[in-house]
Amino acid sequence: MKRKTILAAASAALALSLVLTGCGSSDSSSGDAGGSSAAESVTLTVGASPSPHAEILNDVVKPLLAQQGIELVVQEFDDYIIPNTSLESGDLDANFFQHTPYLEEFNAENGTHLAVGAEVHFETMAIYPGKVASLEELPDGGTIAVPNDTTNEARALQLLAAQGLITLKEGVGLEATVADIVENPKNLKIEEVVAAQIPNLLADVDLGVANGNYALGAGIADTAIAKEGAESEAAQTYPNVLAIREGDDRPELQALIEAITSPEVKSYIEETYAGTVIAVF
Repeated sequence: MKRKTILAAASAALALSLVLTGCGSSDSSSGDAGGSSAAESVTLTVGASPSPHAEILNDVVKPLLAQQGIELVVQEFDDYIIPNTSLESGDLDANFFQHTPYLEEFNAENGTHLAVGAEVHFETMAIYPGKVASLEELPDGGTIAVPNDTTNEARALQLLAAQGLITLKEGVGLEATVADIVENPKNLKIEEVVAAQIPNLLADVDLGVANGNYALGAGIADTAIAKEGAESEAAQTYPNVLAIREGDDRPELQALIEAITSPEVKSYIEETYAGTVIAVF
């Protein structure tokens, strides 16, 4: 009886030893697998303006990347400086808020090394009602608010010229200023103001010419009287881009570029922004 007890105890000890050894191997393998999984897990942080950029990223691009095991973190910015300096420093993996001319000018002035990863969309500039609801109601001596920065003022003036309200000096293109107005049959007053403020000033002017992103943010995009066309010079020059660092060709960034220029994003833009934002890919 005593011998059987000893044998039973020895067998139990051996079994326990084997179990523990097996657990040790399993833990080790599990640890390797966990380490491998952690190594394969990728997070991309992208800086963006709230609308429409962050909306596009959160609503469409994020789920597309999640299917590939890539987590997209979107940081929203209200200025045009920090997203670029943060991308240059490596705090961001990409940003989405600017057009190519601005990016190139920023590089030249700041010694940064940012590049276009993809051209995504064009935000139309449009004429919005203020005191009057249509171009026909615009009175002689009426006031029209336009952005006061060089690029957007030129676009606004070209849009007014396209509607026959003014005539600009031939060849001025997207460098036009109020000094280039050669005909102004209604003696319109062009009031130059900060672009972001135009939607807030519409009650004080007859008409306002505003950027698409500001119109979207103010909830007035669907009230536009006239818009830049998809074939306009501005549309060809100022598409908004996904910016990356020069030479950054990581696979996850390529996945981001493919996702942001996917049919899903194009459909989302068409269905959500009704011509205020136009996909260019």
